[in-house]
Amino acid sequence: MYVDLHPRLQQDQDAVEASKLISACVHCGFCLATCPTYLDGGDERDSPRGRIYLLKQLLETGTAGAATRRHLDSCLTCRSCETTCPSGMQYGNLLDIGRGMMERDAPRPLPQRAWRGLLRQVFSRPALFALLLRPAQWLRPALPRALAGKIPPRQQVGEPPRALHKRSMLVLDGCVQQAATPATNAAAARVLDRLAISLVAVRSAGCCGAVNYHLGAHEPGLDNMRRNIDAWWPQVEAGVEAIVSCATGCGSMLAEYGKALAHDPGYAHKAARIAALHRDIAEVIAGEDLAELGRAAGTQRIAVHVPCSQQHALRQGGMVQRVLSSAGFELSVTRDDHLCCGSAGTYSVLQPQRAGRLRERKLAALSGDRPDVIVSANIGCQLHLGEAAGIPVRHWIELLDEALATSAPKT
Repeated sequence: MYVDLHPRLQQDQDAVEASKLISACVHCGFCLATCPTYLDGGDERDSPRGRIYLLKQLLETGTAGAATRRHLDSCLTCRSCETTCPSGMQYGNLLDIGRGMMERDAPRPLPQRAWRGLLRQVFSRPALFALLLRPAQWLRPALPRALAGKIPPRQQVGEPPRALHKRSMLVLDGCVQQAATPATNAAAARVLDRLAISLVAVRSAGCCGAVNYHLGAHEPGLDNMRRNIDAWWPQVEAGVEAIVSCATGCGSMLAEYGKALAHDPGYAHKAARIAALHRDIAEVIAGEDLAELGRAAGTQRIAVHVPCSQQHALRQGGMVQRVLSSAGFELSVTRDDHLCCGSAGTYSVLQPQRAGRLRERKLAALSGDRPDVIVSANIGCQLHLGEAAGIPVRHWIELLDEALATSAPKT
């Protein structure tokens, strides 16, 4: 698809990059069949192909209005279309650029800017989010069911591993995950301890940058990335083996550090190195001798929800199932695994009606084989599904940790 850049945008780095990305699109329409928002409403402007045409119009005319913003906002950035696309279209990258240009050149009304700014501040700052979450958790038993369901209960973290191993990996603590489900990273540390790997947190690291970046606030998002690189770099230079995330949404952002900071001469090399070191916790465990873990003592039937960030961004669909099956868990049958649950970072807050419909569809696809528990690999999906599932929704690593703890000792 050819783009005739508007004269005003011919020297704009973002616009030039967007036009190059659009050129990969052959407007075949294969993406429509796998786009959750198009399937939900049937409006082609809410499909990848439709949004590409809207961005092409922006690049050629130099202007865009509320309709373009509305359809860009409706995208989940699930990237299912990238998995489907026969021509290798980097749609997620294009959408990020387009959203950033819209925020810069066609500012939103003040109430929208204020609301989105508040979300960015709260969700990208673990200490602030924890400060707001704790009182809500204390009040949870007295709240109406609908409101209480949106508040994750407090978790028991358990004992940390005591041994220090020769092999060590860094862990991204995360923002919402650090406050809402701290047991996840604690469980990951114990499971890796069984594999003689120490999982180390660097407290000066913070938000991965996804919240800011995907909401069009690119500079704050890039600053988040630079802060993490600075925090981790001494350990990288010392030879740390990997940087592990237990939330695939964060992990898919870490994997993009090199691309996002490619034009920053002070960080381009370091960012590419960080991206190369990133590993999802499932990828780490799957790469080890799974016999070393032993067999789990779990008796529950598990439905595995594969987050879009794991399946379409990291291209690691099926990896959690492989680890759990090898550990002895019984997995139930699921369907439509390629479709989004509707969480998508802040999407479930900003687009609650559509997110709710997508959640209903996903829960039906996960629950048809009557599982006892649903597991996910991403904190946002876990909390979003958990509001309405009717059965427990947990991170899979927590289930594995508990089952291994109650299984027979290794021989």
